[in-house]
Amino acid sequence: MSGDKEIRVQLLNLLRGGSAHMDFNEVIANFPLKYINKKPPNVPYTFWHLLEHMRIAQRDILEFIRNPEHVSPDWPDEYWPQKDQRAGKVRWDKTIKGFRADLKSILNLVKNPETDFFAPIPHARNYNIFREILLVADHNSFHIGEFIILRQVVKTLPPDRW
Repeated sequence: MSGDKEIRVQLLNLLRGGSAHMDFNEVIANFPLKYINKKPPNVPYTFWHLLEHMRIAQRDILEFIRNPEHVSPDWPDEYWPQKDQRAGKVRWDKTIKGFRADLKSILNLVKNPETDFFAPIPHARNYNIFREILLVADHNSFHIGEFIILRQVVKTLPPDRW
């Protein structure tokens, strides 16, 4: 396998999760809706806030890569929902659907043999797509780990897990 193909395979595996990381779908599976607006002990945000933050950050990175006109949200205020914002089932599902759709777009970018990982991004010459893909994977894996730990804290894991 060529170096380019191997990089793509490894990035895809990293983004999808599995192996040493749990994947997004596994972590959110069977999450009880009555907990989406719950703040775990000593945490200033809810489970929905955390997923929405992941969606916002991932979308920002994706748009930074592909849209020269993109303006990133203000940090940190616009990367998180307002503290008093709540979600119902529709908003929860919309967050999950948006996260999955953007991740699929990122996966497609990685799969595309025309994607040059190491060329400077035309509108951000000090950055390249490889760096941004690693940032998505790093950020997602950090918060996926956080989400599962918080599920343990509030005892929302299915009985067959830990």
